[in-house]
Amino acid sequence: MHATPFLMFQGDAQDALMLWKRAFPDHLEVTPLDHHGAGEFEGQIARARLALGGTEWHVLDSDVPHGFTFTPSTSIFVDCDDEEQLRHAARVLGEGGKVMMPLDAYEFSAMFTWLSDPHGVSWQLNLPFPDEG
Repeated sequence: MHATPFLMFQGDAQDALMLWKRAFPDHLEVTPLDHHGAGEFEGQIARARLALGGTEWHVLDSDVPHGFTFTPSTSIFVDCDDEEQLRHAARVLGEGGKVMMPLDAYEFSAMFTWLSDPHGVSWQLNLPFPDEG
């Protein structure tokens, strides 16, 4: 058995993948990337697989319109390697998004922020205490 998170967009999956690649330039890999053929959804992502931090994800643009999107109740939690990586990802993902917990030190983390990117995907970016690494 193998379980894989699946993210469904409505026309902006390609933009989300490009944003995430900028946020995690050395850690995100996308393969394969298939697009919808001719028709109403031409050029949108029919199927993509990405790997981030050892986890595989499936991403697509739905060819069936739906009345729901992402909520913060489900988020991608990333333990960053260092402060520079966390700050970079927070800056890139937060541009045009919404901050739910500001970037700061918390009793549970050396540095942490919870935000949603411009596509509505929720991210919890964490820098563990050194002894938790």
